[in-house]
Amino acid sequence: MSRPNSAIEGHFRMISECVIRNRCHSHPQMSSDMGVTDTYEIGTIRNYTRTTGTAMSNRNEQIEKRERAERLKIAREASNLGGYRKLSTRFGWNENTYKSHERGSNGFSVTTGREYAKVFGVSFDWLYFGRGEMRDQNQPLPNIADVPLISFVSAGQLTDQSAVFRLTDYPTIPAIDLPQGRWIALRVEGDSMNKVSPPESIIFVNLDDRRLVPNACYVVCDETGATTYKRYRPNEDPPFHPASYHDVSPPDLEDPIRVIGRVRRTVLEM
Repeated sequence: MSRPNSAIEGHFRMISECVIRNRCHSHPQMSSDMGVTDTYEIGTIRNYTRTTGTAMSNRNEQIEKRERAERLKIAREASNLGGYRKLSTRFGWNENTYKSHERGSNGFSVTTGREYAKVFGVSFDWLYFGRGEMRDQNQPLPNIADVPLISFVSAGQLTDQSAVFRLTDYPTIPAIDLPQGRWIALRVEGDSMNKVSPPESIIFVNLDDRRLVPNACYVVCDETGATTYKRYRPNEDPPFHPASYHDVSPPDLEDPIRVIGRVRRTVLEM
């Protein structure tokens, strides 16, 4: 796997394994009087951590989107190419879409960012990631793909041939040098896979890779549409198991179980 260049480094950090241990000891008197157990308190801490982590992630995304929009406005004004309407006419852009990007009401993808940087004559690294100076020469970048970030519920619908499903309707997240395939991204919930993917990490799933390999990780769904992310253990029953530092039971899936895709990467946003 290629190492991210300086433009990407610091924004995402690749992880192969992250050990998360939460310990909490009940007060003896409280346990005796109220029946509070360590498991209950740990669960409370997990829920608090997950909620807090989601809020922090959302705040960081909003800050990045606002700062990126400010740089886009600076780039447009410095280019002297004109206002929204003139740009839209000249380059075939949707005027309202561009306005939403510059005002920060909507984010824009890596692909769109590259186009803006080229038109305005500024550094893509500066425009999209805030690295270096506006007029720095663009350096060759690794292959960056915009991967749809969808929910586990939506992922389960991918196996339904009758469902009308457009991945282009979802927000995207950039990924570096992914192998060939059709990719989706999912945000991990819970700690059932925290040996490889801690809560709030992003997993990248190759929809074209469904061949089952022992100890590999997959997103699967059952007859009811219940969707989960687990490790494949063919010699165990059931074959899809958690990979957790906690005592987590295997999912109760109803046959037939369908493989949505193999998880090839885990990313934790720092």
